[in-house]
Amino acid sequence: MKIALIHDHLAQDGGAEKVLKVLSDMFPEAPIYTLLYEQKNADKYFKNRHIMTSIIQRLPGGVRFYKWYLPYMALAVEFFDLSSYDLVISDTSSFAKGVITRDHTLHLCYCHTPTRYLWSDTHSYIQELKYNKYFKKIIALSLKKIRIWDRIAAERPDYFIANSKFISKRITKYYRRDSEVIYPPVATDMFSISDSLGDYFLAGGRLVPYKRFDLLVETFKTNGRKLKIFGDGPDMSRLQTLAEGASNIEFLGRVSEEDKIKLFSQALAFINPQEEDFGITMVESLASGRPVIAFSRGGAKEIVANEQLGVLFGEQTPISLTEALIKFDEAKFDAQTIKDYAEKFSTDKFKQEMSRVIEEKLKEFNK
Repeated sequence: MKIALIHDHLAQDGGAEKVLKVLSDMFPEAPIYTLLYEQKNADKYFKNRHIMTSIIQRLPGGVRFYKWYLPYMALAVEFFDLSSYDLVISDTSSFAKGVITRDHTLHLCYCHTPTRYLWSDTHSYIQELKYNKYFKKIIALSLKKIRIWDRIAAERPDYFIANSKFISKRITKYYRRDSEVIYPPVATDMFSISDSLGDYFLAGGRLVPYKRFDLLVETFKTNGRKLKIFGDGPDMSRLQTLAEGASNIEFLGRVSEEDKIKLFSQALAFINPQEEDFGITMVESLASGRPVIAFSRGGAKEIVANEQLGVLFGEQTPISLTEALIKFDEAKFDAQTIKDYAEKFSTDKFKQEMSRVIEEKLKEFNK
């Protein structure tokens, strides 16, 4: 059986890329089709893999400024010739689901979310763009055309797999498609329970506005408790400016996997202030035996499923987060119970579930 994997792009390192890495481990002979890739990001997981790119890879600024080519990505995806494959698995939050396959090819779509900037986050996406209002109007018109394509493209996969119950509901709302939930793989075996704890709370990830690290800075500036934030991104300078004068808030920048593991294991708790489609960093905290304090939306409600695992807060405000911090009592949490729960999100569990669904859908498809 000939298998191909298709991914939106390999220009950054995030949760979707970790899913693709596990899929590529499951199917080591499968080529990876993607709109474009940046060498340093692709080499981290896919150095010796056969990667097929679109024309955007070869256009001026196609890798560094790939967002310029957003209006052409749908067409670029449709140019991929997948006619020789029996199974195509798309790993996507935007364009990859729109590949065109032959009638003998089973197309399974692992969907991280219906494209955020086309559906749930359209207005905030445009508002946050650093362009004048006239250029924003042009972008809005362009997104409208892509949104029409995206809705049509959502009819192309034979089956959808959602990365959480939260995303499954979004798929139903925006694409009118059913989906089965398989949680994304987390390398839970890399994390362990520490013999000692630090005196800090931990947060981290890609520093972008929608992840609401500003909420953490505003809250911890007034409460004086220690907060460590790892990661980098376009919002870094704004957050550092916001935190000026607060010696209790530390920005760590990018950290090694070894340092991240230690940070998780010795934190009082990990704080997740944003609405996530799933939330791999929350699971990494649980795998370290550490509880999570999270905004009660999105994947957090599935990951922090009960009070043995952490504390949820209902509003993205300093008052609501402060109430959660007051409610949080480190002594009430059992590290081994928390770590045991995290295993439901392990890489092995993902592989088992994906293998099961692929086998079931192939039988159904080939009847």
